[in-house]
Amino acid sequence: KVQGHRPFNAEAPVASLVEFNVTPEDLVYCRNHGPVREFDEETYSISIKGAVDKELQYTIPKLQASFPIVQIVAALQCAGNRRNEMGAIKPVSGVGWDSGVIANCKWGGVRVRDVLAQAGVQPGNAHVCFASHATLCQDDEYYGSSITLEKALDLDSDVLLAFEMNDEPLTAEHGGPVRLIVPGYLGARWVKWLDTIIVSPSESPNFYQQRDYKILPPTVTSKDEAKPLWSKYPSMTSLPLNSVIGSITITSPTSLYIKGYAVSNLANVAGVDVTTDGGKTWHDARITYQEGKWSWTIWEAELEGVAESGTVECRARD
Repeated sequence: KVQGHRPFNAEAPVASLVEFNVTPEDLVYCRNHGPVREFDEETYSISIKGAVDKELQYTIPKLQASFPIVQIVAALQCAGNRRNEMGAIKPVSGVGWDSGVIANCKWGGVRVRDVLAQAGVQPGNAHVCFASHATLCQDDEYYGSSITLEKALDLDSDVLLAFEMNDEPLTAEHGGPVRLIVPGYLGARWVKWLDTIIVSPSESPNFYQQRDYKILPPTVTSKDEAKPLWSKYPSMTSLPLNSVIGSITITSPTSLYIKGYAVSNLANVAGVDVTTDGGKTWHDARITYQEGKWSWTIWEAELEGVAESGTVECRARD
């Protein structure tokens, strides 16, 4: 479903998404703040600079030859996932999204910590800024974000410079030839068409780090009201526990087969429950897929003796 044409933004139906443990490329959502551009993988390069002992520049082939290749499965989720449901309760700014702005993929690349170790991080710095000057942007001269240096250097955080998705070269539509992967963090931090890494004492000054992707008080109802508050609230990192019903099949007049996904960005989902009576009775769903600590969860439930009409709801536990 196309949610915007310029820039292009689109998502797949959730019923299709939950049929695959690992999301095929043609079902991976597209989220853009500007036009998509294609680049030559052989000549495209990333610069590492800022508070480092030596500035470095790598092409994709040089990255692949210089560092160990790592593969992880991780769910990429837009901060606006289910925004249309939120908008039904209270108006929300941003692209209107349903529940399909999520993709569970296998990412291949090199660890950011390995690249930073090669450059040599100078003491007294707390952040790593990532930028893409590759294409025009809606709200700034380039797209940028940052994460803490601690996060970037943490082996268990699996922060990657990825040039593969699902064992294939990363396509331009999804940030190729190289993008940042920050498992557990919202997609806004996973910078596409990455060309610059800067070690810095402060966060990225970019619009998308400082004046977007933050949670402001519910009393804020306009951009003017938000202006004096942006600097007072932290940038979003991980997203909350979430569960979504993808499909419901009536298997008999009194039975249902339900399938969906759940995601917890800090740990695996421990369980999913479903109800058809407004929460009076909850039934355990069966988890059919999890892979590693960063993947989404696919679940299913078969319910017997349900009423002829009602609403199916789900909840996840971590």
